[in-house]
Amino acid sequence: MIWIFIFLFSCYALFIIALTIGFIKIKAFKPNGNLAQTNFSIIVPFRNEAENLPILLASISALKYNLNLVEFIFVDDDSNDASVEIIHNYFEAYKHVKALKFSVLQNIRQSNSPKKDAITTAISKAKHNWIVTTDADCILPKKWLTTLDNFIVEKKPKMVVAPVNYKVNDTFLEQFQLLDFMSLQGSTIGGFGFHFPFLCNGANLAYQKEEFIKLNGFNGNNAIASGDDIFLFEKFKNTDKKAVQFLKSRDAIVTTFPVTTWKNLIHQRIRWAAKTSNLKSTLVKAIGFLVFLMNLSIILSLFLKFNFGFFLLILVLKISVDVLLFLPTVKFYKHEKSFLKWYLISSILYPFFSVFIVLKSLFTNYNWKGRTFKK
Repeated sequence: MIWIFIFLFSCYALFIIALTIGFIKIKAFKPNGNLAQTNFSIIVPFRNEAENLPILLASISALKYNLNLVEFIFVDDDSNDASVEIIHNYFEAYKHVKALKFSVLQNIRQSNSPKKDAITTAISKAKHNWIVTTDADCILPKKWLTTLDNFIVEKKPKMVVAPVNYKVNDTFLEQFQLLDFMSLQGSTIGGFGFHFPFLCNGANLAYQKEEFIKLNGFNGNNAIASGDDIFLFEKFKNTDKKAVQFLKSRDAIVTTFPVTTWKNLIHQRIRWAAKTSNLKSTLVKAIGFLVFLMNLSIILSLFLKFNFGFFLLILVLKISVDVLLFLPTVKFYKHEKSFLKWYLISSILYPFFSVFIVLKSLFTNYNWKGRTFKK
């Protein structure tokens, strides 16, 4: 049995080392300062986001870009709060700035996925070829569009995956989410650097409308409630992997917020895990399975014939390997101080949390935006 643990850990360690090398290989992109050339249609689906929208809207008004080249399309997914009114009132206050073009659409539901429907609804009305998606609970950096424009002009991609960060308080719940999220961001960047991209985030994703239409958008996976980002990413990648690129720049980091309760965290992570089995790539599924087995092995070592020392050995080995990828990631996202404080305790809890989420996602539904969805 011990040889199984050794083999599993060896595979896991090689994977993390590969991602770390990949992360370092992706060089930070520096905007060249040229005049804006790209027209953007920015899509923001929302449902009951009255609390978060003012922060997003304030960051929109602070964008440093030629807003004559930009339109903002908000898609209301059956909100019953003041979200729509907040958007209209905000832009009404800036009506003297004619460049701030916006519209609020009602979501046209056609599938089991409200967010995919919202994006499809917006794209059908979008005036520009470059689509950018973000979320209503995000903060956009001032140089976001400038950096994205420079990257598109220089690199000629068809899809751009860009970084997302968490704004957190100094509590265990939020710091635990941050480290979990940093592992995903590190893996995202590392995968691109190792020429095997396998993750993205719809809170900061850009792609060509004409390519979206050519690939039939979300057709083929719109029965799955989540995955508006990863399934489309998979389509783009399978068609032309070199045209899907990562924009590694602090000026392009979109910031969002963690959930505020453990219950919401569990439902969120179940939603994220539920889509994995529907991915087409066998290798991506194998990566997910490897990570699951590594975490499961730590738990099983507590109950097998090995002693507690063996459990500690496996846990310490995993924590030591994981830190290789965490260090450059938290440095890029500027979370070094909180990382040192919370890494150890979060790493001890994480295998138990991760295995619990995977197993629960196999048998239970999840709640999202006040609705219940089946796997």
